[in-house]
Amino acid sequence: MTAEQTTSPSLSPESPTETTLPDDGAPHDPYLWLEDVEGDEALTWVRARNAEVADTLEVAEEFTTTERAIREVLDSDAKIPEVSKIGDRYYNFWRDAHHERGLWRRTTLESYRTDDPEWETVLDLDALAATEEESWVWHGASVLRPTPEQLAAGEPWRHALVELSPGGSDADVTREFDLVEKRFVAPGDGGFFRAEAKGSLGWVDADTVYVFTDFGAGTLTPSGYPRVVKRWTRGTPLEDAVTVYEGTDEDMYISAWRSHTPGFERDFVHRSKAFYADELYLAERTGTPEQRLTKIDVPDSAEVGVRREWMLVELRDDWTVGGATYRAGSLLVARFDDFLAGDRGLTVLFEPTATTSLAGATWTRHHLVVNVLDDVKNRLHVLTPPEADGAPWVRSELPGLPALGTVAVGVVDPVDTDDLWLVTTDYLTPTTLSLLTLGEHPGNASAPEVIKSNPAFFDAEGMTVAQHFATSDDGTRVPYFVVGRADLVAGAGDGGTGTAPTLLYGYGGFEISLTPAYSGALGRAWLSRGGVYVVANIRGGGEYGPAWHQAALKANRHRAYEDFAAVARDLVARGITTHEHLGMEGRSNGGLLAGNMLTQYPELFGAVIVGVPLLDMRRYTKLLAGASWAAEYGDPDDPEQWEFIRTFSPYHLFDAEREYPPVLFTTSTKDDRVHPGHARKLAAKMLGEGKDVTYYENIEGGHGGAANNAQAAHMAAVHYRFLAERLG
Repeated sequence: MTAEQTTSPSLSPESPTETTLPDDGAPHDPYLWLEDVEGDEALTWVRARNAEVADTLEVAEEFTTTERAIREVLDSDAKIPEVSKIGDRYYNFWRDAHHERGLWRRTTLESYRTDDPEWETVLDLDALAATEEESWVWHGASVLRPTPEQLAAGEPWRHALVELSPGGSDADVTREFDLVEKRFVAPGDGGFFRAEAKGSLGWVDADTVYVFTDFGAGTLTPSGYPRVVKRWTRGTPLEDAVTVYEGTDEDMYISAWRSHTPGFERDFVHRSKAFYADELYLAERTGTPEQRLTKIDVPDSAEVGVRREWMLVELRDDWTVGGATYRAGSLLVARFDDFLAGDRGLTVLFEPTATTSLAGATWTRHHLVVNVLDDVKNRLHVLTPPEADGAPWVRSELPGLPALGTVAVGVVDPVDTDDLWLVTTDYLTPTTLSLLTLGEHPGNASAPEVIKSNPAFFDAEGMTVAQHFATSDDGTRVPYFVVGRADLVAGAGDGGTGTAPTLLYGYGGFEISLTPAYSGALGRAWLSRGGVYVVANIRGGGEYGPAWHQAALKANRHRAYEDFAAVARDLVARGITTHEHLGMEGRSNGGLLAGNMLTQYPELFGAVIVGVPLLDMRRYTKLLAGASWAAEYGDPDDPEQWEFIRTFSPYHLFDAEREYPPVLFTTSTKDDRVHPGHARKLAAKMLGEGKDVTYYENIEGGHGGAANNAQAAHMAAVHYRFLAERLG
């Protein structure tokens, strides 16, 4: 139980009760017992709600059909197996109907190019889970690059650190794995092992790692993340590891890593003070157990990356330095050693405009590929560093790229090649993976070579994508995409029905951009059945850079919700749908968006889906990782900030006297990022007032909501069946 829970909970969610917070902010919450994540009474309540879903939504024949259709997409052997180059092999993690937990496997590039690659299994998670009787979920792996001398001597890539989560929670374990012998290296044999916690290990060399984890009392931040990073030598007890850096009680996350680029090996310590305030230190050995730390002198709000001799700085705020002022959203570059020595000569590689923002920057061996969003459409540019000081960077364009849709870039091997993976997609075009060889002179690059393409999981004939702009309350133009059959997307004024069942999706937070992407599940379960899908690029996201994000921070959070409401109204005004046929969905921060649409704009929607949400903004900083998001929402323990936070706290905005559209709450018991108590409590509160509430909680899954394809398909089928029944 939480500290505030002093008596056993006995209130029924069906019993009307007063749960309003007094004006002085003193807690008065009879549903607090639902925050006891795995408490018997809380889980009894959860199972009762899940049983209601099983007896209603899941009994429909259409539910089974939809679940099967989505599962076929998720389990399809025809999907693109994404790979990472490790040595001379290409590694992939794969899940399908026969491998529920997944396979870590590898092949050669020659074999990968074929329609049916020959895969060698490295680690079978299903077999491991069965042997160890643990519900393992893959969290990834990091592999130590051998030194140039070792590679010259023919030594293989051997040392890996594998991260596994029990049930899909953010907390996981790290275990050393031998890639040659394909086995875990037991701690008794000198293998590195980190017990379950939020944190990680990072290679320094074959016998040394950085470790940041739960070392015991006082070593975690208020958000539950590591506050201390240490250097740990193989064969020694963890308690003997040497402290490299220790943050304060108010920090968010402390970590460290080594860059293994030959000739440019460097160690760094990263101090995250808050979500948008970071410090980066160069860590240098001094011949003693301690390391000398030198802070990189850039604004705390900036993001810094160091590659070979270059340092990139991406600005969130304006920065005046060296007699010049650089705009927020710009990408700057300097020679790293010169900058450390005091030189503040910076070159602008990208500066935002009214319609453009920086989506990413990727180094190859000789070039920097800059990805730009222009009205939420990707554009790529190749920048080549000058050979001499004072010479300009050379700009080139990449050939053969689509004019519309999303283009993502990944480097094949940044140490040795200029090869790029290009992933292209849009709402109606299956994802394609291409290989592009830039070479030292990108102006001579040939068109990308298509390596793999996803199949068409639904018939898009007669469907179209349109981009529109709605006008928010303060006059801001808000872009959104509409996807569906042409006769439905056109709107009533252009021959459409004007009553199309429409699903509106949004996020609007943490500078995350929503760009077009193909979804076989969405196509099968919604678009092919006459539904329209809409994505709103509201403020709070990153579609137009830091200013677009910062416009909806803290006291200005209402702007994100006003933007979303404006899109909802615009869809009706265009004659695409009606409010009765319009549903919306949001997850995580988007779940907070959905909660506010439900409580502040109930008249705009015929149904609302609130997924893995934040909802109780009075207590969010006290629940799991919530304290780390104060930079986004504000501090509810500060009375002045609570005054504006309470205006977007759905748990407190709920009014028993108002009419609300049907609502589906979904979450996961294993979500250790956004506490499941948020969804549980508002659902219970609304049920207690007799509102139309459906609640489903997956016992596994973490913040993603599902731990395997079967759970993901089941959860999605619940969503689509709910929408189908409520929106007609």
